[in-house]
Amino acid sequence: MTRRLLFFLLSISLTSGITSDVYGQSKDDNEKIKSRLSAFFLNYESDKDITTGQARLVKYSIDNRIKTVNITSSNIFAVQEFTESKVKKIYRKIAKALPKPYNKYKIKVVTNGMSIEELVPDMKYTENEMPGMWGNIEYEGEPWTCNVSKPNLITHGLSNRHISLWASHGIYFDQKKNRWKWQRPNLFGTTEDLFTQTIVVPYLIPMLENAGATVFTPRERDYQTNEIIIDNNSSKAPYYTEYEDRGRWADAPLKGFAYHNGTYNNSENPFEKGTARMAKATSKTNKVSAAAYQPNFPEAGRYAVYVSYQTIPSSVPDAEYIVYHKGQETKFRVNQTMGGSTWVYLGTFEFDKGCNPYNRVVVTNNSSEKGFVTTDAVRFGGGMGNIMRGGTTSGMPRCLEGARYSAQWYGAPYSVYSGKNGNDDYSEDINARSLMTNWLAGGSVFLPSLTGKKVPIELSLAVHSDAGYTSLSDSIIGSLSICTTNFNGGRLNSGVSRMMSRDFADSLLTGITRDLRAKYKNWNRRFLFDRNYSETRVPEVPSSIIETLSHQNFADMRMGHDPNFKFTIARSIYKSILRFVSHQHGRPCIVQPLAPNNFRVEIIGNNKIRLSWTPVEDQLEPTAVPTSYNIYTSMNGSGFDNGTETKSTSHIIDVEPGMLYNFKVTAVNRGGESFPTEVLSAYCAPGAQKTVLVVNGFHRLSSPAVINNETQQGFDLDADPGVTAGLSTGWNGRQVNFDKYYIGIEGPEGLGYCGNEMAGQFFMGNEFNYVRTHADAISAAAGYNVASCSSEAVETGAIDLKAYDCVDLLLGLEKNDGHSLVYYKTFTPTMCTKLSAYTSGGGRLLVSGAYIGQDMKDDNERNFLSNVLRLDYAASDTTRTEAVSGLGMNFDIYRNLNKEHYAATSADILSPRSPAFCVMQYADGVSAAVAYDGTDYKCISMGFPFECIKSQQQRRLIMKGILSFLMK
Repeated sequence: MTRRLLFFLLSISLTSGITSDVYGQSKDDNEKIKSRLSAFFLNYESDKDITTGQARLVKYSIDNRIKTVNITSSNIFAVQEFTESKVKKIYRKIAKALPKPYNKYKIKVVTNGMSIEELVPDMKYTENEMPGMWGNIEYEGEPWTCNVSKPNLITHGLSNRHISLWASHGIYFDQKKNRWKWQRPNLFGTTEDLFTQTIVVPYLIPMLENAGATVFTPRERDYQTNEIIIDNNSSKAPYYTEYEDRGRWADAPLKGFAYHNGTYNNSENPFEKGTARMAKATSKTNKVSAAAYQPNFPEAGRYAVYVSYQTIPSSVPDAEYIVYHKGQETKFRVNQTMGGSTWVYLGTFEFDKGCNPYNRVVVTNNSSEKGFVTTDAVRFGGGMGNIMRGGTTSGMPRCLEGARYSAQWYGAPYSVYSGKNGNDDYSEDINARSLMTNWLAGGSVFLPSLTGKKVPIELSLAVHSDAGYTSLSDSIIGSLSICTTNFNGGRLNSGVSRMMSRDFADSLLTGITRDLRAKYKNWNRRFLFDRNYSETRVPEVPSSIIETLSHQNFADMRMGHDPNFKFTIARSIYKSILRFVSHQHGRPCIVQPLAPNNFRVEIIGNNKIRLSWTPVEDQLEPTAVPTSYNIYTSMNGSGFDNGTETKSTSHIIDVEPGMLYNFKVTAVNRGGESFPTEVLSAYCAPGAQKTVLVVNGFHRLSSPAVINNETQQGFDLDADPGVTAGLSTGWNGRQVNFDKYYIGIEGPEGLGYCGNEMAGQFFMGNEFNYVRTHADAISAAAGYNVASCSSEAVETGAIDLKAYDCVDLLLGLEKNDGHSLVYYKTFTPTMCTKLSAYTSGGGRLLVSGAYIGQDMKDDNERNFLSNVLRLDYAASDTTRTEAVSGLGMNFDIYRNLNKEHYAATSADILSPRSPAFCVMQYADGVSAAVAYDGTDYKCISMGFPFECIKSQQQRRLIMKGILSFLMK
């Protein structure tokens, strides 16, 4: 069986009832086998591991020819921790339970899509079972970085695997034209330099890291334009402080980082301008010496944290770093025996504005090994480009620049980024991506004969979007992959065959084709090119370029601009990397789960709440089943903690009265952790008798408005900019040429051409955390408890609206736009039925959203608006004027694209149906909100999202007024 086939071999699907597939057994034998196996699982006890349900027999089969008994158990059996001895014990007990002669047969138990022996940590296949091409080459030391605050251990993912990954190009300085420019053309609102980052940064990198991988990116990954550097050479207390309790700080022997204001010239290496510090390590945990790096953040927000240190002969493999972020602390261990004198990424965190000890990084000299801990500068935020070329910098955030400039900022040797002696930035940027990988990995087990930083990078991947071109305007190009095998005698630096790169390229292409066809039906597998490309020739580890789609082709980009597509293709790439890396080392792997849904937070007693959710099945991946969940908690204004693990799908928490709690949940298994749910909130007001339920109905992620008719194609950002997942920098400018006649022409005359007016700007999309905004405003009104849930929980009946005194349904930018790859709707038929029943029973209802009227089109939907919300949809307000008045106040709402909050670029004008009346108005006097003050029920409907009100103070006052009206 080939490795390629093994990458995508699906385990047997589980059935709902107990079935058997037996040959030659009597009916009596079958009954005995079924009865005894069922009894085994029903009576099974496993060291208190299985606490969330009863393991059961699903099916079994017997093959008398090869004398085997194959047993499939329910997924709950996989929750326990397996060891070699436990597996042997299970098989002994099953054999003892089976009647003769089957008790002498070879037994195999499958759960969660894998045999139980494959679930043993560090299990390795024999050479005959899976001949991994790395052979005996294996990195067995500590990982470069490790977040030790995580509550889960990943045993079947990518732990201690180091990967180099980058998103295509980036802006560069063109010496011939004496200006900074993109490396690829402006098309369909973006450029490849920007577009591929919208796949890699928000989706692919987190998926790999959630699987346990350490990911190096030659291009800056952080969207934060602020950059604060704290360094021992230039920073004094309170910004840089040393503490000595056990071990003295002294200058380290090598040159260190030193920062200076302004720009950096070509070849200037910031890591050769200063000094670093060192202290003798101690195993004591109660007495340590430490160095604290406490920046003065110019604004609150998310900042990547990078540390630097020196690697010396006596460096320790587990230096302790503590990141304090909004009052929480997350601990890391960093292997300082590798990767010294460069920036080392720890993670991205939320920090408060200002300078205080609750937002800083501390490095201690605690270690389990003898030696020294060194420390140099700490960097917060990606920052703006500061490399001078042609007398100017790019003027762009560093994350949008090519890798050539990051390489210099990272302290790489001049030869890494200036192979053309600084005279051809375009070529130097292409090569710098791979050369940075070799520079870091040199001296490791995977690049043993190169000099470098000894980071055990074993794989590199370049993500592009130039898969070809077609003159057929509605035809999908699809994906292609590239590798290079005919170079250096067909060998990589470690001596292994370059055919590993071909296998990798094939697995990427096969996985993408399979997953996209399964999800969206139509996708093309183009070619696997074995050609001489820098990004696949230069890396001395297995490498590939994946051309995800064609950015030149409208049909591809119609899918590519949809965030749901980006998630799907990123998950496919992650899975291919997982399988390739695991199988080349001869090890089994498990795919991380999908995020739970049906999330709800209920108040169930005096200061007691219950969180509940439902796991989501991945129909393509039998192993992607959760075995536990992490609950992340934030209280009032603090950051989220590091998570609490539970093996149940519900969790009860005692809460403190008067404290606003925020929660999100992830699903976990041995292969890693899912993305989180939306954020939900709970608040128990002292003495409160009434509870408000906040319902999150804003789930939409979509591309901009699509134009596709006989003569025109493209994306209209003004009509509807779509909804990205969180912050995005993918837009370059508005499309200006929609004429299909000019397909294939590059430049202003060509179909799809767009401007540059949005380049370098960041725009916020759906952060899935607006329940907390509503909950904050409700809690400030005093006297009301707050519970919350996803709209799914209402529609499935998991939450009964009638149990609540008031329902606050937030709909944000939810709507059926007609082009999204996932169906969204403000008020589904089920939700209409639920709300109709709730109001007919005297309920109090608040609804807000930008499309609550516009999205309701047929007669039944319009009847819901008129009969329940007591309004008619009049028109859409697209003026983007931010001023609104009502409830005795004037306030502003987000109407224009910005980096702080998603914008309601369109809002609904709502006409009241008598006796309902207008309670808010847009700047031109038209109705923005409608109230119904009936004796049967009360309702307020807002034609813009409540959370788009800019001022927290005004949100609180407006919510107080709304609740006073509804609850009277």
